[in-house]
Amino acid sequence: QLQLVESGGGLVQPGGSLRLSCAASGRTLSHAAVGWFRQAPGKEREFVGSISWPGRKTYVKASVKGRFTVSRDNIMDMVYLQMNSLAPEDTAVYYCARSQYETVSDSSSDYIVWGQGTQVTVPV
Repeated sequence: QLQLVESGGGLVQPGGSLRLSCAASGRTLSHAAVGWFRQAPGKEREFVGSISWPGRKTYVKASVKGRFTVSRDNIMDMVYLQMNSLAPEDTAVYYCARSQYETVSDSSSDYIVWGQGTQVTVPV
């Protein structure tokens, strides 16, 4: 009955910023790494970034390094994806997921609980 919920998506102009949030219900995000993935229309789901428990280590895909940052607030039991300098190629449904491990990972098989996704649209 653990459930993750993403929020914060929307439409933003190129060059703009969004911060996505990931929250857990029924349990907690504590003691687990959390990852962000995205899926664009007609494309496979891809890894975006991950943060370890309790949050010292982060890892993002090379193409978003310097633009995207993963962080977490363990008191609020929230994980965030800050996205800056957004471009049309960032348009996708973004998902957060809880890992079965505490370490960062880019492998979707490590993530066992997923949210419903939130749409991010950056028009051309």
